[in-house]
Amino acid sequence: MEQITIKQVSLSDIDQLQKIGKETFFETFSESNTEENMANYLTEGFSFEKLTDELNNSTSMFYFALAQNEVIGYLKINFGQSQTELKDEKALEIERIYVLKEYHGKNVGQVLYQKAMEIAKEKKADYVWLGVWEENPRAISFYKKNG
Repeated sequence: MEQITIKQVSLSDIDQLQKIGKETFFETFSESNTEENMANYLTEGFSFEKLTDELNNSTSMFYFALAQNEVIGYLKINFGQSQTELKDEKALEIERIYVLKEYHGKNVGQVLYQKAMEIAKEKKADYVWLGVWEENPRAISFYKKNG
């Protein structure tokens, strides 16, 4: 297995973030959604404006997983008021861990998860939380495995 490296995403990486975001979301959810719903979400959820706002937000962070300098997955974490639901100042939210389908089962998600845990420790978060769609059994299994 090739070595996986982690890199924090910056504004100069926005094109790559948009590409990996759309690709992994489509791979994960296209079978469970209509073509119209997918097109709408991919356009709105990964727009240049939305990603720019998220990258400029100091309480949200994105990280790429790279193999041989190619982006193969990403992590998005939130603190404080950037959290999607709880907004607990003592918590860290894992909002997204997405990995290209061809890299499933190759430890990429685990490396991204460990990065989130490392940041939670650095930020002295009391706990880490996340939400997962009940129709995403692969993700549910991954998070159960990680406690």
